[in-house]
Amino acid sequence: MGLFSFFKGKGKKLGSAAAAEAPSADDLKTELKELGLDEGLDVTIDGDKVKINGTPKDQATKEKAIVAMGNIEGIASVEDETPGDEPTFYTVVSGDTLSGIAKKTLGNANAYMKIFDANKPMLSNPDKIYPDQVLRIPQD
Repeated sequence: MGLFSFFKGKGKKLGSAAAAEAPSADDLKTELKELGLDEGLDVTIDGDKVKINGTPKDQATKEKAIVAMGNIEGIASVEDETPGDEPTFYTVVSGDTLSGIAKKTLGNANAYMKIFDANKPMLSNPDKIYPDQVLRIPQD
């Protein structure tokens, strides 16, 4: 459980929400379903804060749902009300690469594919990350 901050003006645009305006709860639920992250989870929205509750099928699903919801334009924070361990996230800065992030967070630049795989299906290409994007860092 916890509250995680995101950059409200950055991320994937959903539905018909105007720039930096939070999408609807239905848009968020549709996004989770399309990503295959909806099993056992429900989302509600209060202004620019998303609440995730329920019981995810595993820790990875929980963490991916938090990142997926937070990296949507118009969302400033995600409140996690699910059971499980505290996730580890990293906020991308200008000039970052997945290999550089892997070196900083996992101690090995060659472990960048672990970070890429941990952020699928939100990431489709290891070279397509952007400043202020929040990534899930896998913990072994």
